Amino acid sequence: MRKSHPVRRAVLAGAATVSGIVLLLSLKPASDPGSASAAGGAAPPVAAQSPQGGRGAGAGTVTGEAARTQYGPVQVRVTVSGGKITKAEAVQAPRGGQSDQVTADAVPKLNRAAVAAGNADIDAVSGATYTSAGYAKSLQSALDKAAAAAGSGGQESSGSGDGAGGSGAGQGTQVLTGDAAQTQYGPVQVRVTVSGGRITDVEALQAPRGGRSDQVTADAVPKLNQAAVAAGNADIDAVSGATYTSAGYTQSLQSALDRAGG
Repeated sequence: MRKSHPVRRAVLAGAATVSGIVLLLSLKPASDPGSASAAGGAAPPVAAQSPQGGRGAGAGTVTGEAARTQYGPVQVRVTVSGGKITKAEAVQAPRGGQSDQVTADAVPKLNRAAVAAGNADIDAVSGATYTSAGYAKSLQSALDKAAAAAGSGGQESSGSGDGAGGSGAGQGTQVLTGDAAQTQYGPVQVRVTVSGGRITDVEALQAPRGGRSDQVTADAVPKLNQAAVAAGNADIDAVSGATYTSAGYTQSLQSALDRAGG
């Protein structure tokens, strides 16, 4: 048998070694984030979404703080579902005189803009600068509350359910809006928050406005709110000088509590 030449064996061995190195290099894992994660490695950090944006802010119906403007308060309520704003509405807006027309024109546009943007970074409506600024401020307040509720695992619900003022301890949180009660000076409508079977917050969504009514409402409503929380029901005393407003307030409050089963 013919023997292989030593030099030829060396060449073949070297070629085999080079081929092996090339093969090993071709099997090196890809370095993209998805591959690193799948292989058990640490994926690069993902930028967190701002809790103020409305995106990823949990779910529920949340009302922002009333923003004071030169022409009256603006207060916004948003419904957040799946981390997105699905509905926005102004529960308070300037009223009386020219403000009626401005509000009627501006608020629907602001509502649509809020849903489309998914946050409070919306453009002002032409001719409604103050209302737009108040709307954006109250909207941001609502989104901040939604983000806080999502972070704590809490959720507000709007509608009927069990548990109401002073009873039904251990129930979840409910936000219930009463019927608008018509009074001699205008409608009064109340929304109540019930948590653990107790009234934790009350606010007047509607109250008499214009002329002398502005002062009466500004003085009476905070007192009525405090009285309702303290009493835990609608059995509260009328505020002196605001008999009609007080009567409408308790009527609307009672209808809200009735929806909660209380």
